[in-house]
Formats: sequence, structure tokens, C-alpha cells
Amino acid sequence: MPNILNSMGWINRLFLILLVLFVYSCSGKPDTVKPVETFEPEKAFEKANELLEKKNYEEARTAFLEIKNRDTSRKFAPLAQLKIADSYVKEGESELAIAEFRRFLEAYPDHKYAVYAQYQIASVYFDQIEGPERGYSGAARSLEEFEKLKTMYPRNPYREVVDTKIQKCRNVIAGYEFLVGEFYYKKGSFNAAVNRFAGILKTYPDYQREAEVLFYIGMSYKNLGRKDKVLEYFNRLVGKYPNNKFSADAKKELTKIKS
Repeated sequence: MPNILNSMGWINRLFLILLVLFVYSCSGKPDTVKPVETFEPEKAFEKANELLEKKNYEEARTAFLEIKNRDTSRKFAPLAQLKIADSYVKEGESELAIAEFRRFLEAYPDHKYAVYAQYQIASVYFDQIEGPERGYSGAARSLEEFEKLKTMYPRNPYREVVDTKIQKCRNVIAGYEFLVGEFYYKKGSFNAAVNRFAGILKTYPDYQREAEVLFYIGMSYKNLGRKDKVLEYFNRLVGKYPNNKFSADAKKELTKIKS
């Protein structure tokens, strides 16, 4: 008899529990489980871009990074990578910008904006040029990247401006070489000066200070006692730049040699 009573008691308790659960489920209490949100890369990209325009660079990069990781369509992921690089350009973080543009080229070498990424790498280096005294490194790297752009994308949309920037890079590099040659000349290291100046004539024949280069080579050879070379370079200077101020000095030296 006690076993039967115990069994009935257990059944009654189970019934009460089920009844409470049923009443609770029918009470209209809202479900606390949130539905899974659908990620919309286009809208996310617009919001990230707004952050970038407002110069909230760190937040923008975080948003673009999320797009890169969650965009299953792969349409906005490459653009997000470019925007991350652009954000570093705007923030003045040149090395980080270059690294992110290179990351884009490694991940999307055939993307239609690959030419833009390569152009930006060259341009970031180009913006570091401040003159021959300090801009040699930036000019050399920029020239290398612009030449790479022309080789990889010969029909790139930046052709005209690239040629202009390449010329400036070459002038800056040649200007640096000129300063070194001038330093050697003033120091009295005339062979070293000749080597530097001759290198400019060979590598940068379009250098805007060619007349001055010819004059310094001639004067270096004069100090080395090489009259034949003095005649060669001063005659070249006078013949090519007859109205240049250095030609006037060269003519005087030629007169002395001939007399």
C-alpha cells in the first residue's frame, strides 16, 4: 500500500510541473532568443565609408575588416581592403598604407583596381620627395614602382601623370648624384667627382643641369692635368649650350689651353 501511495504522489508532482510549463508557454511571454541577423555587405560598406569620411579611421578599419571576413559574395571584400589602405594614406601612415596596398595586390592580382593599388604605392613614395638632399630614397623607390606600373599595366589610366612623376624622380636622383659629385670636387677628390658626374650623363642624359655637369667634369680633368679631356668636355659644353653662363667660363679655359 505505501508503494502505491508513493507512486501516486510522484505522478501528481509530475502533472503539476507539466501544467506549470503549459501555462507559462501559453502566457504570451515574448521569446528572449534573438533571431540571427543577415549580414548585408553593401550597407556595411556604406557605413564604414561614412566613418572614413568623418576621419574615424580606427573604427572605419574595424568595419572594413569585418566586411573582408564576412562578405561571402566577395564583391565588397576587395574594396574593403583598398579602403583600409586608403585610410592609412589619409592618416599619414605611409608604410602601413603601402603594406595594405601590397596585401591587396597579393590577394587580388587580377582585380580591376590592381592598377590603382600599384599607382598608390608609387605615389605614396613620391609624396616623400622633398628635394635632392632628403628625397633620394623616396624618389628611387617611387621610380621603381612607377616603372613597375608601366610594365605590368602599359595601358593604365595614369600614363600622362606617371611620365611626369617619373621625370621628377629622375631629376631628384640625378640632383642627389650631382651633390655628391660636387662634394668630391670641392674636397679635391677629382677622380671620384668625374665618376659621379659621368654617371649622371650616362644614366640621366635629360638632367636639367647638364651644362653644369659638363663644366665640373672639365674642371676636374683640368685639376688632374688631362688637357685632352678638358677640351672634349668644354667643347661639348660650348657647342650644346652656347649661351649658358658656364659656357662663358669654359670658353676662357679653352682660350688658355689653346694659347
